[in-house]
Amino acid sequence: MSNIYGYIRVSTREQNEGRQILALQELAIPPKNLFMDKQSGKDFERPQYRKLMRKLKKDDLLYIKSIDRLGRNYSEILEQWRILTKEKGIEIVVLDMPLLDTRRGKDLMGTFLSDVVLQILSFVAENERVNIQQRQAEGIAAAKARGVRFGRPPKPLPQNFCVICEQWAKGKMTGTAAAKECGIPLSTFRYWAKVYGSKA
Repeated sequence: MSNIYGYIRVSTREQNEGRQILALQELAIPPKNLFMDKQSGKDFERPQYRKLMRKLKKDDLLYIKSIDRLGRNYSEILEQWRILTKEKGIEIVVLDMPLLDTRRGKDLMGTFLSDVVLQILSFVAENERVNIQQRQAEGIAAAKARGVRFGRPPKPLPQNFCVICEQWAKGKMTGTAAAKECGIPLSTFRYWAKVYGSKA
């Protein structure tokens, strides 16, 4: 007897999986047959996905909300689809794309259309991921060009730094004593002395 399963993935722990859960709950999938991972789709090393793969048997039915829930890498999505449909012999339904329903179109034309749609959607999913990364990189570069600084703001120099640094440079005190006098670690004092010492 075949079973019905559902798989849900969100990229981070902060993302809300509610939309996917609601869509799958409408299909009367037993709660014990719903599997969910909260991590990146860049690879398939996901605990719940692996658990699901062990349970799936020939002629079982798997629902996913969209094709990129399998992952975002073009070749890996296609490989997983091949493993699921050809090696495991299960049926897959992608809710956001009715053409990706392996229960329909078992003839040559139906299989051909399904394969073409799958390849196009996989390419679009990966292309969007690449575009997002490129937009992020361009945004960071543009912000840096405008003088926006990333990371923690630099710690201000202690008021007595210039005087202490000058005494240290003349050998009137040790680096350890100078750092203690400034209230900073020795490594920080040495770094600042190198960067700002000429201005001291």
